[in-house]
Amino acid sequence: MVEQGTHKPLVGSSTLPPGTNFLIPMNKLEIQARIAVVVPKYGLVGGGERFAFEVTERLARTGRYLMHVFANRWQAANGSPVIFHKVPMVRFPRSLRPWSFAWFAQRAIARERFDLVHSHDRIFRADVFSVHCVPHAGWVREVRRKTSSLFDQTTTAVERRMIRNGAASRFLPVSSLALEAFCREYQELTGRWEVMTPGVDVARFASPDRAVCRREIRARHGIGESEFLLLFVGMNFEVKGLDAIIAALPKTQAKLLVVGRGNEQKYRDLARSLGVADAVTFAGTQTTVIERYYRAADAFIMLSAFDTFGLVVVEAMAAGLPVIVSGNVGAKDLVVDGENGFVVADPLDADTVAARLSQLLDANRRNAMGAAAQQRALAHDWDAVVKELDGVYQDVLARKVARTA
Repeated sequence: MVEQGTHKPLVGSSTLPPGTNFLIPMNKLEIQARIAVVVPKYGLVGGGERFAFEVTERLARTGRYLMHVFANRWQAANGSPVIFHKVPMVRFPRSLRPWSFAWFAQRAIARERFDLVHSHDRIFRADVFSVHCVPHAGWVREVRRKTSSLFDQTTTAVERRMIRNGAASRFLPVSSLALEAFCREYQELTGRWEVMTPGVDVARFASPDRAVCRREIRARHGIGESEFLLLFVGMNFEVKGLDAIIAALPKTQAKLLVVGRGNEQKYRDLARSLGVADAVTFAGTQTTVIERYYRAADAFIMLSAFDTFGLVVVEAMAAGLPVIVSGNVGAKDLVVDGENGFVVADPLDADTVAARLSQLLDANRRNAMGAAAQQRALAHDWDAVVKELDGVYQDVLARKVARTA
């Protein structure tokens, strides 16, 4: 596991002296570096999209960079200084989508002069790649367990070209799980690889009054203030392991509040068949007030079959909740087992999941673990992530100047 906070590169370990603050000079003057950011959807729903939005907007507001976003779709923030460029995409046949987006994005970037290209998606070439995925071929083979389609083959072809052209690139996978998957899939990784986890708006998730939220949210859904409440947040119930969570409920005293969108009837039927229908409540999607749901709960759980990171985990930690995650969740990098949460190796092991939940029935232990979780989240506030990414930008810019000097 890569130690969070140190992010030691696996390849090319030399770095600039501490405190280096270099902007590309032109006419012997310091100017704003022009940055091209590539992402299919900007400011819309999704973990990778959230990461791209947060770091881009915050870097743009420092005044150090002129941020240009190349996207197929976007939702701009109010007063954003970001400049947007439309990237076309061939939508039919579906197999052309990944290749066409990469090709049109590279073509659009080439029309202008940029000091640095930062991509949040698979394209042919960039200076910095934030890697929000695992190797596509491995995803199809090991997670989806399906035969590779023409779309899958095209996606893999773009990814391989990205790796092949990446000798001078910085690759920033969002978790050790993603990094290890790329190491397994490719015999040799080009460029420099280091883990950079997504951030969280700690102030947003830590600030609502816990007592008020417990009364308000629990009353809304018919849950008693003194009942042990387990929270699940996710937009894909099947992948996020909701069935495994419900399977553990008959062995616990927990109530489960499900926030998100999925096949509710399927899981209502499962809960009924296990005799825990009264213990499971579905709240639907709650994006605008989700922080109040975290603050109303006692613990958070996500037993995904696979999740490259899982932003909801660090949001729960920022809200002061101990978390229970499967070993297939990338955010396990932030979980110290028994200290701020639990990592369950086999999410289908209902006895182990129930045992971990039982340990959290002790209010003193639960509160101590929640405080430790919140403390860990503080180190991953978006401002800290942006500061780290700013250091990467400065390093890349300085090296590019050194090569052309």
